[in-house]
Amino acid sequence: MEEFRQTYLRLCKDAGLEAQESVLTQLQEVRGAAGSTRLDLAGHSLSADTCAVLGKVLHKDTLFTEVVLSDCMLSEEGAKLLLNGLCSNTAVKVLDLKGNNLRGSGAETLGKLLARNKTLRRLILEWNALGVWDEAFSIFCEGLGSNGCLTQLDLRNNQINHQGAAELSLALKRSNTLQELDLRWNNIGLLGGRSILEALQQNRTLMQLEMAGNNIPSDTLKALEQSMDHNSDRQSTLREGRSRTQVLTKEIQNLKNEKGRQFLSLMETIDKQKDEMERVSRGSSVRAGQLHEALTERKSAVNSLTAKLQMTEAALALSEQKVHNLGELLTRVNMEKVEQQNRQSREMQKEQEDSVLREGKLIREVHVMTEKNLQLRNKVEEMERRCKAQQDQIFELKQELTNSTADLKLRLAQAEERLDMEKKRSKHALDDLDSLRQREVGHMSRHLEESERSLQDRILKLEGQRIQLEEELSHAKAASMTERAQAEEELGKVRSQVRLEEQRRLSGMEEKLRALRQSRDESQSHCTQQKQTVAELQAKNGQQGLEMEGLRRRIDELQQELSGKEQEKVAEVSRVRVELQEQIGHLQAERTAQGGLKEKIAALEREMKALGSNHREAILDKESEISSLCEKLRLRDAEIQRMREDEAQRAIFLQNAILTYVQGSPLGHYSPKK
Repeated sequence: MEEFRQTYLRLCKDAGLEAQESVLTQLQEVRGAAGSTRLDLAGHSLSADTCAVLGKVLHKDTLFTEVVLSDCMLSEEGAKLLLNGLCSNTAVKVLDLKGNNLRGSGAETLGKLLARNKTLRRLILEWNALGVWDEAFSIFCEGLGSNGCLTQLDLRNNQINHQGAAELSLALKRSNTLQELDLRWNNIGLLGGRSILEALQQNRTLMQLEMAGNNIPSDTLKALEQSMDHNSDRQSTLREGRSRTQVLTKEIQNLKNEKGRQFLSLMETIDKQKDEMERVSRGSSVRAGQLHEALTERKSAVNSLTAKLQMTEAALALSEQKVHNLGELLTRVNMEKVEQQNRQSREMQKEQEDSVLREGKLIREVHVMTEKNLQLRNKVEEMERRCKAQQDQIFELKQELTNSTADLKLRLAQAEERLDMEKKRSKHALDDLDSLRQREVGHMSRHLEESERSLQDRILKLEGQRIQLEEELSHAKAASMTERAQAEEELGKVRSQVRLEEQRRLSGMEEKLRALRQSRDESQSHCTQQKQTVAELQAKNGQQGLEMEGLRRRIDELQQELSGKEQEKVAEVSRVRVELQEQIGHLQAERTAQGGLKEKIAALEREMKALGSNHREAILDKESEISSLCEKLRLRDAEIQRMREDEAQRAIFLQNAILTYVQGSPLGHYSPKK
């Protein structure tokens, strides 16, 4: 589309013309519509120069298949230039020149267009004046008669008189492609109608003819309609006849091909059967020679096999003696194996009983250890209760200190040094105890098993509680120190009393510390005893495991020795049996082979006789088949000839019927031949 537009602009520029705006806008619209092949310039006034440029562009254009130039007010010169350009166009199939008032030169140019153009299918010339000039319209009709592609022609309102109708009838007699013709609203009259009716007697392709508004009598119009009906019926019968003839020709050709294929296949089967018979005869003769040679070879082989049979019978007797000896040896070995298995089973039972006793001892020791752990837990609970009692006592002491602060100021000043010394001693003692306990707990955690972990966690909890108590004591002491600093003046009066009370309290604390130390020593002794018992149990378990592993290895070695001996014996016995079975199988196979050879020889002799008889019968059957097939071929050829004659007669009858139908029609008196 763009190429068409560029060519139009270039030609306008070459001619020194300004491109017409209406044409450019129409081309732009066509370019916007993708895939459009319709050039619509209807209603646009085209000058002669524009028509000349469009004719040159359409001269070689292959894009547009429909050109609409209706109501364009084309001048005679413009129409001539435009139509000259379309004469050599090979793409336009529809041309619309409605309402352009084409006259003499336009009609002549249209005649040249129809004579030279080979692609135009539809031509619309409504509302023109082609019939005004008789000579020009005769040129138009000559072009129409020589055209071989136009199928639709619209000549409404073209002022065609009876002379123009006569020229048009001559064109219709020559035309063999025009199917639709519209001649409404002209001045054809009675004479023109008769001339067209006469032309329709020879025209066989026109299927639709419009003649309204031409002052033609009704009987003539009816005759024209009847001729159109005859043409349509004639075209339908011709199409049916063509289709039938095509079907018949195809069937005849298929029959010919089928008969040819059958004949060829028959000849091929005959050749194959002959070749097969020759091959069978040659093969039977060769096979008979081979069988004779094989028979002689088998006789010599049978003689050698009889000698081998005697030797193998002697070897079989020796092998049976060996088998008997090996069987006795196998029974003795089985007896020894059973005795050894019984001994091993008894030893295993003893070892199992010992292991059961050891397990019982270990279980009892574990129960004892659990009871000891429970005792230790009870002791720990007692220690917790004591700590709680100490906490209560400390709370009571705090209350007493708060109540007697005024009385104890003098006494506390004297007892400060003693308290500091006691604090240091108690701290050192507690630190030593903590370090010892931590080392002991670490040592116990490394060596005790999973059953003792709960006890260790409990001891750690107790130590944490003890540390918390010590921290509470230190907090209480700090609070007391602050209180002492505030009440130093008051404590000086009661120092003597405080010393006595502190001595009593220190003695009580020392007794509690001694009790704690005793409980710690007891727990340590219990832990050491548990460690010793655990170590002894682990040593015993290790020894028992080593003993069990040694016994298992001994059992595995004995089993391997037994299995090796059994495998050797079984292999020896199986090897002897296989050898004997192979020898026996060879002997039996040779015997069966001899019997089979004898049977094969007899069967081959019978086959030779049967093949000879079958061969003769087959030859006779094939000869009879060939004769019957030749007879069938002759009958088929006669049938085909008869069918051809029938088809020829049918075609002659059909042609005669068509001729009689055409000649006997109501319009037959208008035919010039008649």
